[in-house]
Amino acid sequence: MARAIWKGAISFGLVTIPIRVHTAVEEKSFKFNQLHSKDQGRIKYKRTCAVDGEEVPFDEIVKGYEYEKDHYVEIDDEDIKKVAPKTAKVMEILEFVSAEQVDPIYLESSYYVSPDEGGEKPYALLFQALRESKYYALAKVAMHNREHIIVLRPGAKGILSHTMYYQDEIRQVENFGKTDVDIKESELKVAHQLVQALAAEWEPKKYYDTFEANVKELIKAHLEGKHVVGVEKPKKAAPVVDLMDALKQSLAQMEGKKKGPQRAIDYQRENQVRISDEPQPSKKAVRKRKSA
Repeated sequence: MARAIWKGAISFGLVTIPIRVHTAVEEKSFKFNQLHSKDQGRIKYKRTCAVDGEEVPFDEIVKGYEYEKDHYVEIDDEDIKKVAPKTAKVMEILEFVSAEQVDPIYLESSYYVSPDEGGEKPYALLFQALRESKYYALAKVAMHNREHIIVLRPGAKGILSHTMYYQDEIRQVENFGKTDVDIKESELKVAHQLVQALAAEWEPKKYYDTFEANVKELIKAHLEGKHVVGVEKPKKAAPVVDLMDALKQSLAQMEGKKKGPQRAIDYQRENQVRISDEPQPSKKAVRKRKSA
């Protein structure tokens, strides 16, 4: 497992559980480099001073807080250590809340929580208690120069944690989701039937980024001097005039179609491009960088 991003302890009443925290996710996105179109040279950015315009080496860069326009107070790492709360080392459980009450909108980043040496038994005890009670533990932890609310919950094999947004970080949108309409019982019945027709087991491995897959095919085509056949664009959606009729037609379309994981797999395949054997008509596939 990768290096722990935080080491300390969970404080559970008078019980202390030494733990290590590891990042649970790794966001993947396709990255492009910026190049000079004339010679394919990489574009580089310099750290320059706004006062004298000179490039500044790393060892001369410090942290500063702008307390008023163009006026800064300098803060160093030792200053930060002095004011770090005890949650920088101890993750004290403050309360337990029903899992159903935790709104996912508050969840930020995900982590694995593992027992450190000597913490195996109390860790196992907390894990089992969370799993059987269907409660989540709420605590506070300081890391990355910020104190977070953190939720501890039982996963399939151990304790997972998620940093959470504070209340004032959640945007409040006035009248969000408010609709002044009446839903007929018959419409709701068909909607439930449509939900069941689309129901499947949660299998995260069947989902993948078709955009990334298409970009890779595009790059391959350029390297081979070919071109890709693009994805058919969706037609402009027409407004629903008769909701019940639209629901019934949707339900009828589901009949005879594959269910479960295959439906999602087929849909994603339909959104992937293919490489044509015909040569690329105009754009050069690869432009070699000129020697310095």
